[in-house]
Amino acid sequence: MNDDLAHRGLRPSATFDPATVHAIQRAATTGIYDIRGGGAKRALPHFDDLLFLGASMSRYPLEGYRETCGTDVELGTRNARFPLHLDIPVTIAGMSFGALSGQAKEALGRGASEVGTSTTTGDGGMTPEERGQSKHLVYQYLPSRYGMNPDDLRAADAIEIVLGQGAKPGGGGMLLGQKISERVAGMRTLPEGIDQRSACRHPDWTGPDDLTIKINELREITDWEKPIYVKVGASRTYYDVKLAVHAGADVVVVDGMQGGTAATQDVFIEHVGIPTLAAIPQAAQALRELGVHRAGKDGVQLIVSGGIRHGADVAKALALGADAVSIGTAALIALGDNDPRLDEEYRKIGSAAGYYDDYQDGRDPAGISTQDPELAKRLDPVAAGRRVANFLRVLTMEAQTIARACGKAHVTHLEPEDLVALTIEAAAMARVPLAGTDWVPGRPGAGW
Repeated sequence: MNDDLAHRGLRPSATFDPATVHAIQRAATTGIYDIRGGGAKRALPHFDDLLFLGASMSRYPLEGYRETCGTDVELGTRNARFPLHLDIPVTIAGMSFGALSGQAKEALGRGASEVGTSTTTGDGGMTPEERGQSKHLVYQYLPSRYGMNPDDLRAADAIEIVLGQGAKPGGGGMLLGQKISERVAGMRTLPEGIDQRSACRHPDWTGPDDLTIKINELREITDWEKPIYVKVGASRTYYDVKLAVHAGADVVVVDGMQGGTAATQDVFIEHVGIPTLAAIPQAAQALRELGVHRAGKDGVQLIVSGGIRHGADVAKALALGADAVSIGTAALIALGDNDPRLDEEYRKIGSAAGYYDDYQDGRDPAGISTQDPELAKRLDPVAAGRRVANFLRVLTMEAQTIARACGKAHVTHLEPEDLVALTIEAAAMARVPLAGTDWVPGRPGAGW
């Protein structure tokens, strides 16, 4: 059919492509904007646009079979009495019970604990299954305050104040009524079965100074034991990171626009925020200028999330200045989402394996993004947790492989000097040279 159209001189519009035409027709028919889950689908400069310069003559690689390459990371050393010591620099991002099933949250805890890293509660509070299976659990403190209580703050190992999310900086999310079960409603103090929108701003937040007050309140509630993270959606990253540090954050989490979400407006996902690749150097620069980037016990650690898929992405994020990364969508796939064996069932709900983004509908045949008890019980949390642990191990080993090839005895010793870019855009965003040159676009004296 396409060959026939081309033969007749017809070609699609780059501006009004079939997906855009469909979106206009849907909006005209329904009169409402599109809400979906998942992350940005548009092509963006990303980690694939960078390459490592492995050791050859001017650098010496490490032998993988007899020279160690460390992977541990300590988070929250600045103020917390009990910083988190993780065995690997890959953590599980916040995904709520409500967006995900109880079985999925338990499985994430099991997988993270097996390899010595942390998982995160997400909106809606802490479940006993998640706390019981998580060696290191970070409690998210969100604008909605759903499920928040001081006892859970004290039971957590760290607290993450969420000011923004990469998929929707400046905006809130949606939890549709079909996912607000009796248990979810009880935890969030919401009416059962009614759509709920999460707030985009903390109710006691009128400016950056209020963050200092909030951090001090949380430290007092938890007797200064817990690291306090501040999470921002990547937009004005340089300034947001500086403000978070001045407010007293122990750890800053920067979430790029390739990060996923349970549900929000499609226009947010595709058109608000900046790519993860552009955000990391800005965050690292802000920390360096404040003298806290990789500054030992007095340092502020940087966690980066948004589109991390494999060990090369982990290594590149660390090389650009992150101390650790966080994964969300990749963790769901490791659990069993988008499994080709479920393709027929995905097609029954109007999607296909590998394309499923209607997480908000609660009809996930994998039993992950649902509150339907019949669907949720399909997910075995023990087996799913083992898959997550396997995936985390592979990410770590791949990052180690690259670090050794660059002659580094620890994955966090990777640095921008180890990278080059394949495109001008990536070189400018990542602030590394275009491959085969010493040209960094935008750098003073670089020829612009």
